[in-house]
Amino acid sequence: MMLLSVLIPCYNEAATIAKMLERLAQITIPMQWIAVDDCSRDATYQVLQQLTATYPHMQVVQHRQNSGKGAAIRTALAHATGEIVIIQDADLEYDPHDFYELIKPIEAGLVNVVFGSRFMGRHTGMYFWNAIGNKGLTFLTNLLFNCWISDMETCYKVMRTDIMRSMNLVSNDFRIEAEITAKVLMQGERIFEVPITYLGRTYEEGKKMHPKYGFLTVWALFRLRLLGRP
Repeated sequence: MMLLSVLIPCYNEAATIAKMLERLAQITIPMQWIAVDDCSRDATYQVLQQLTATYPHMQVVQHRQNSGKGAAIRTALAHATGEIVIIQDADLEYDPHDFYELIKPIEAGLVNVVFGSRFMGRHTGMYFWNAIGNKGLTFLTNLLFNCWISDMETCYKVMRTDIMRSMNLVSNDFRIEAEITAKVLMQGERIFEVPITYLGRTYEEGKKMHPKYGFLTVWALFRLRLLGRP
C-alpha cells in the first residue's frame, strides 16, 4: 500500500484532538501524521506534544502566530513524505474509517484526485444555511470550471502528493478549499467523489465556519477562473 500523509490543521482543538487521533490510530493504512498547531489559544499544542509519545509517527509543528487553516495545510504539506495526502480536521466531524474507500481509486490507478462527499453519504448536524451555502459554492464551482461535483467544501480532499505540491497553494484561510478544487480542475485532473460520513458540530462546540467566508470564497473562485489565483 502507498504511504498516506495525513495533514492535520489544528486551532483550539484541545478538547477533541486526542479522540480524533485515537480514531485515526484504528486505521491500518500505512500513515504519516503531520499536525500543525496554528497558534492555538488553548492547550492544543501541549496535548499534541504529549501524544507524540503514544504516536511516534506523528510530527508536530507550531505556528508562532495564527495564520489560518490554509497556512496550516501548506506547512503540513511541506513535511509530507507519502505518495498520497489527505486533509483531516482535528475535530470529530469526519470519520477516518472512510480513508479506505477514499484512497482506493488512487491506488488502483483510476484517478489521481478523490473528494469525500458529505451530500452523497450519511450525515447529520449540518446547519440549513451552511448546507445551502455549500450547495451554492459547489454550483458556482461547477459553473465556472465545467465540472460536476457535489461537495466542493469537503475537508476530505485526497490526491497524489506531487499534484498538491504542483499547485503552489497560497491561501491562508478557508479559501484553501476553493483554491485546491479550482487548481485541480485547471490542471485537467478528474475528481472522483466517494460518499463519506459527516457528524457536524455546533458553534457552541467550536465550529469555526463563518458566513463571511462564503462571500470570500465566491470572490476567490472568480479570481481563480479569471486570473489563476485566489
